[in-house]
Amino acid sequence: MIYLKRVYEPKEKNDGLRILVDRLWPRGVKKENVDLWLKDIAPSDELRKAYHETGDFEAFKKSYIKELEAKDLTNIVELAKNGDITLLYASKNPENNALVLKEYLEWILERQG
Repeated sequence: MIYLKRVYEPKEKNDGLRILVDRLWPRGVKKENVDLWLKDIAPSDELRKAYHETGDFEAFKKSYIKELEAKDLTNIVELAKNGDITLLYASKNPENNALVLKEYLEWILERQG
């Protein structure tokens, strides 16, 4: 399973591997609360800033998926295949990059059977 959680929420037993998927390290978060930081999987700074300015989630989602298609996701796909993972994000907005990444990873896993 792939779960989503704000990085500020407490660690739970069923989280599995906790992966921070933001480009910037969140304020006040201790390193021991995150198992893996994949900042290169996060949206580009340009895309992140554009979404922050416009708030257009559908445009952000389309652009971020294009960025994801150009990235090597082998590592995170294998982690998701081998056990539960929780994608961590800092945003207060539930419509964020972690949600798009989760949906994209689930799509990849479904296609791989």
